[in-house]
Amino acid sequence: MKDTLWQDYPRPQGIQPHTTVPAAESAPRDTSITLISDKEGDASFFRALESQGILLNAPQIEAVRHGTGPLLALAGAGCGKTTVLTARAGYLLSVRNIDPRQILLVTFTTKAAAEMKSRIAALPGISAAKARAVEARTFHSFGLLMLRRYGNLTEEIFGDARAQHAVLQRLRREIGSTSTTPPETLLATLSAMKLDGGSAEDLPKDTPEERDRCALLCRYEEWKQEYRRIDFDDILLRTDKLLHDPHTLAILQERFQYIMVDEFQDSNRLQYGMVRKIADAHRNLMVVGDDDQTIYSFNGAKQEYILNFPQEYPGTKIIALDINYRSHPQILGLGTHIVTHNTARHHKILKAGVEAGQAPRYLRPAHADAEADQVVQRLLEQQKQGMSLGDIALLHRTISGTRAIAERLLMEDIPFIQYGEAPVFYDHALIRPIMDHLRLAIKPRRMDALPGVIGPLYISRDAGMDHIMMKEQQQSKKYPLIHLYHWDRLKSFQRQQVKDRIVFLKKIKEMKPLYAIQEIRRVFYDKFASADFSGPATRHKDNIRETLDELESAAAKFATVEEMVKFADELSMKREKMTELLKQESPQGVHLMTIHRAKGLEFPCVYLLGASEGILPHEAALQDFAPEDVRAAQNMKGPDKEGILMKAALEEERRIAYVAVTRAKQELYVSSPAMHHGKTVAPSRFLIEAFKS
Repeated sequence: MKDTLWQDYPRPQGIQPHTTVPAAESAPRDTSITLISDKEGDASFFRALESQGILLNAPQIEAVRHGTGPLLALAGAGCGKTTVLTARAGYLLSVRNIDPRQILLVTFTTKAAAEMKSRIAALPGISAAKARAVEARTFHSFGLLMLRRYGNLTEEIFGDARAQHAVLQRLRREIGSTSTTPPETLLATLSAMKLDGGSAEDLPKDTPEERDRCALLCRYEEWKQEYRRIDFDDILLRTDKLLHDPHTLAILQERFQYIMVDEFQDSNRLQYGMVRKIADAHRNLMVVGDDDQTIYSFNGAKQEYILNFPQEYPGTKIIALDINYRSHPQILGLGTHIVTHNTARHHKILKAGVEAGQAPRYLRPAHADAEADQVVQRLLEQQKQGMSLGDIALLHRTISGTRAIAERLLMEDIPFIQYGEAPVFYDHALIRPIMDHLRLAIKPRRMDALPGVIGPLYISRDAGMDHIMMKEQQQSKKYPLIHLYHWDRLKSFQRQQVKDRIVFLKKIKEMKPLYAIQEIRRVFYDKFASADFSGPATRHKDNIRETLDELESAAAKFATVEEMVKFADELSMKREKMTELLKQESPQGVHLMTIHRAKGLEFPCVYLLGASEGILPHEAALQDFAPEDVRAAQNMKGPDKEGILMKAALEEERRIAYVAVTRAKQELYVSSPAMHHGKTVAPSRFLIEAFKS
């Protein structure tokens, strides 16, 4: 039965009702079976691959056969880049008789490196010993190998995120830091500074909050030195320094004669520099990537590396791996017609290697809550039809984009696996302090809410809680927060702020939640959040305001503060129960993640939420000035660069939309809410542009 809510593609004004985005062209069906005759010298290698079900198409064969010199393989989404990389390694070993120790294959994740190693070992004619001898590693693993072999590395690797966070919390106490910035944001800030060639000492110190943060991160770096620890960023920095030694570099250049780089579009300055230096002696560098999927500029990835590769390496052979084996033609057609409107890209048009399927469906709900209602309704229908929840991904552009859908999933008891952010919107590090103010307003002795109120007073949460709990044992108070007023460790103005905050809590108790939150933001929280939560982990500073605006949108549904707090607490309890269920063997749940998290993955069914102006493209890319992270990534300054920077920001947003669409294999649902934070918004221009040739 046809779904009357989800329609075909959006119909922008001026487009005829019958117009649709064309499906992608079907790819030629020829494979190595028909393309390589038995008379060719390397036919036995391809026949052996075919016996294992590996049927390479024409551009894949060309890339696998590549011998010496630079090669840029432009691997479109779902075009079999891993197959090409591993098959070329096998070709070098079996056909060209290259010593496996001379082959270096680097990628970005341990999982990808292990998969490539496993695939090479499974290739016909490749012995286990040969497969083991090939260096297939992540950038960090390879750097660590070199440091241990040639760099006299004596420190331990300190890479566990939980341990890092615990150390930062201890150091907060040690130096009396009042910063409440989440550890992950602190570490991301430090990482961005180090990878850009700076250090903790170079962090801004213009405000008390910035000086506090700088002191904490400087102490963290000192702690690592004292305990002889290095983190992942240090590995890249130390490796870069090691490669400046001519003797060591000559050894590595002699050893690794054939270098292959996976996901090249995600390379940062140090990673690209690592392979470039080693390849300089022989230029046998094969890079595989997709310039249309460069979406990590905030992590230092620079699109110009893949765009300018042919200029940096004259004589580069360019091969477009342009046959997509993931998405059916209608989905691929939409993705292709979105990204072709970018100008900073290598020209390529993907062809479909799979049969036609259901056309993408479109929804234009009133707002995010209506969007969530319709998505959940459709999910329940899909469940009844037998679709596994694990086959479905719900993709969103921003943190705030999860709020409405996560609430509906929890209330309907639909299990979901969330990646990266707080499971419940109201528990997000930026939101929790505001909710804790509401909690204390209606229940002053709610001890679990006290830390969230102490932080915005610029008092150490840990030390402050220790003092309160000690005093509570001596004499309990109706408002335990008042114990801080008598704490001799505080300055007089801080004690007055404590007293004022208690008065403020009494004031907001009877307000409507929306007005209470607006008052919290106006009086102190916007200033606090801007100082304490800014940094690369938030990508754009606008995300802070956007997330707080989303809280206001959520608050408008509730009549009383007590009602909103009760709802938020209920969601947290439901999420805890769901988390326990998902710990069972082979849990099944809908995948809820940002588009950035979804890159490299694929799902039979994808929902793209929030495909509206101001969300995707993000509001920061539509302003009259370039977002700071784009400015930093492009390394540009001055008003004369604004046009270039703004274009770069918008083109990256378009690539994000392309990545989202091309995660879908069989079913794609796109939703464009008509309202966002109280404002009417148009469908994403990227969807409308897809109708234009």
